[in-house]
Amino acid sequence: MSVFLKNSAIRNKSRVESEQVLINKARKLDTKNTYKDSNLGFLFSVKDQKSKSVFAKRGDFVEVKYKIEDLNQNLLYGEDDLQTVKFIVDKEEIIPALREGVKFLSEGDTGIFLFPSHFCYGYQGDSEKIGPNQPLRFIIKLVSLSNN
Repeated sequence: MSVFLKNSAIRNKSRVESEQVLINKARKLDTKNTYKDSNLGFLFSVKDQKSKSVFAKRGDFVEVKYKIEDLNQNLLYGEDDLQTVKFIVDKEEIIPALREGVKFLSEGDTGIFLFPSHFCYGYQGDSEKIGPNQPLRFIIKLVSLSNN
């Protein structure tokens, strides 16, 4: 492995660790919600849970409304800014935060997710309100779910 790749891996590991510290701090400060750890490295809390039986999965057609906040719960983009999004889970190009987040929701559920930057806008940010390598808080409502 080249020196460049080794150094890049070290930088990325360090960035991920520092983002996890920020995410865990946000978890502790949010006393209104109880978060669970996902096996993918993000945290989630499901509010208004309607059903525990049918979760969105690969190939399902979903419709979601969502908003994006920073980890201090400052609104960056509201539902009106982002519009309703419809997609087939794991079959369409969509931001990983939405693609993975819906898999923890049933129709009608609202989830709060604390995502590391690589699930969001990564090393580039969005050139507007989201900075490079910025972990984010997504509030996702699964409006409808159709199983395929």
